[in-house]
Amino acid sequence: MKKALLAIAAAALAPQLAWAHAHLDTSTPAAHSAVASPASIRATFTERLEPAFSSLSVAGADGKAVDLGKAALDPDDGKTLVLKVGKPLPPADYKVTWKVLSKDGHKTNGQWAFTVKP
Repeated sequence: MKKALLAIAAAALAPQLAWAHAHLDTSTPAAHSAVASPASIRATFTERLEPAFSSLSVAGADGKAVDLGKAALDPDDGKTLVLKVGKPLPPADYKVTWKVLSKDGHKTNGQWAFTVKP
């Protein structure tokens, strides 16, 4: 009986694991936060990422791109994209857009906003 229950449980969980996608887990600055200009912008996902096909971009409230270079994958975890902010961002509203490809080959994307306060 125990073996049958374990087999049923394993079969029920297998499709969920096979269909896992990389979703945004945490972000820095946090969504809808008001902060001093950050030293970096970080996005941590629920799955490991393919760095060559994963990106972060930042735009101001006017939709104009803010040139911060290319995001890099944090080598310590393989799930976090880091975008270094060289010069401080001026006070304004910003939108971060992310596009990622997880190691299992699934693409996901999204965005979050934050404010740099004076």
